Amino acid sequence: MSDQSPDASGPDGSGYLPGLALDAVIFGFHENQLRILLLEYRNTGLFALPGGFIRENEDLNAAARRMLAERTGLSDIYLEQFYVFGDQARHDPAPMRSIMIANGLAPTEYHWLLRRFVSVGYYALVDFTKAVPRPDALSDSCDWYDLDRLPQLMQDHQTIVQKALETLRINLDRKLVEWASSLLPDTFTMAELQSLYETILNEKLHRSGFQRKMLSLGVLERIDKKYTGGAHKAPYVYRFVAV
Repeated sequence: MSDQSPDASGPDGSGYLPGLALDAVIFGFHENQLRILLLEYRNTGLFALPGGFIRENEDLNAAARRMLAERTGLSDIYLEQFYVFGDQARHDPAPMRSIMIANGLAPTEYHWLLRRFVSVGYYALVDFTKAVPRPDALSDSCDWYDLDRLPQLMQDHQTIVQKALETLRINLDRKLVEWASSLLPDTFTMAELQSLYETILNEKLHRSGFQRKMLSLGVLERIDKKYTGGAHKAPYVYRFVAV
């Protein structure tokens, strides 16, 4: 955050939209591993999704892109809204109060960060080897965690993760080009594409059925065979085409 940016730790939240926050579920894929980016807040044992607030002079989507760049060093990433989390039950000021106290702050009862927030959820799918995780001013670390071995998350962040995962799986066909073009080499085999699907869906897929489905989407162009041994065993390679 630049010197001209508002200070989120101030008691009244001056410079930010009140009552509105962002939470991002940043999925990372590489070599058949699916991970998620989490912050760990110093001296609290609390884990959370990367998130942030919207500046008064900032578009909502621009704020999400800024936050993603600040946490991963990545830009030009396909980032999408997927849900708004606004249940009254999600309001729990205790974790944020603990985080602030652990960082030498003394929040008053009416500090703006302890009030109720509605959070706009965003999600992204990136190659985690290309990202440089960066903690925010209040956290010790910002790291990738295996999706099936997540620590306990604060507030309703586990619910946010589950909703994002469901959305990712539902939209995988529709968003294939935007996501997979940054996760696979320029040319790839059908087996490599199937491995990507199986990792995200967490299930095995029938090879011939998967190939028929992918070809029916109209987003793949077959290039040539990939010779790795006997010619009769060489698989075809593909690339994405603009649609």
